[in-house]
Amino acid sequence: MFELAPIVTPLLEWFDGHARVLPWREEPTPYRVWISEIMLQQTRVEAVKPYFERFMLALPNVEALANVEEDRLLKLWEGLGYYNRARNLQKAARLVVELYGGELPNEVSLLLQLPGIGSYTAGAIASIAYQKPFPAVDGNVLRVIARVIADRQDVLNQSVKKQYEEAVLAVIPKDRPGAFNQALMELGAMVCVPNGMPRCEECPWKSFCKARELDCIAELPHKAKKKPRMIEEKTILLIQDEKKVAIRKRPKKGLLAGLYEFPALEGIQTREAAIQYVEELGFKAIHVKELERSKHIFSHKEWHMIGYAIRVDELSRPDGDANLQGFELIETSKTEESYPIPAAFMAYTRYLNIKLGNSKFQKE
Repeated sequence: MFELAPIVTPLLEWFDGHARVLPWREEPTPYRVWISEIMLQQTRVEAVKPYFERFMLALPNVEALANVEEDRLLKLWEGLGYYNRARNLQKAARLVVELYGGELPNEVSLLLQLPGIGSYTAGAIASIAYQKPFPAVDGNVLRVIARVIADRQDVLNQSVKKQYEEAVLAVIPKDRPGAFNQALMELGAMVCVPNGMPRCEECPWKSFCKARELDCIAELPHKAKKKPRMIEEKTILLIQDEKKVAIRKRPKKGLLAGLYEFPALEGIQTREAAIQYVEELGFKAIHVKELERSKHIFSHKEWHMIGYAIRVDELSRPDGDANLQGFELIETSKTEESYPIPAAFMAYTRYLNIKLGNSKFQKE
């Protein structure tokens, strides 16, 4: 196991003078810590701040989260991506209400039994909210430790992560476990950064950092190459009249489950193919405009898209019309209020004057 004792005192002293003011740090209740940590997965701090504040206003406690309608929950999450995070939050909230009276348990072993909570999140909740000495090792922590000890093991390997967790557990101060874990994360976010050169002169570990001594900072942490993402091509259709647009809810399982989408064709299709599809739905196209190409990156795949805005002469059709293939005819203004649309379509929603996620709250 690695010896990390030298990092503790200088790290905490540095954190005391450099910790950022963040909304979830102002009142680190178990619920607020939990929500913030789930939001921060795969997402930048600055992007999360307004989401967190709106979420807390709308769903201030576990009971509110457990009882909210799914569309409302996903609308609050709209634009953050990785929507299973939100669904797992609600599944866990319902269990917390049922099993623990609405209070998150303070034992890591019990936290780990809740949907969406892994070792990092459990450690963060236990240490920050309950002041229990458990490690919380995320990508930032893996990076700063790999560099300070100049470790060339693959940090994506679960056995290596386990080694790091054990090393942190051995030195985490029992009187300040939450501050210590946050300090490790903060160092990785603000000083020992993932992209570009780290700010070594500002680092509290600069006098004993092995990667700095060996001049191998840029080579660490070592990560095995991932498989290339699968590319899927799609043609997005904005079928609309003066007031309504065609959308439908995606299946309950799979990518972007339960969110709303526009009609789409597989592959990059021609204007003629788009018109033919619209006519198959039972509409008559009166104007077609080709839209820009766009790209959206998911964890394991990429969508490469082209769009067509297609004006039709009538969108008022009887309910249950089989030709519509599950699409609903919704007033455009209502989609912004009540129908969660994934950020994958953001390049095209602007043609409908629909704003998603944080863009709804930004001043012009």
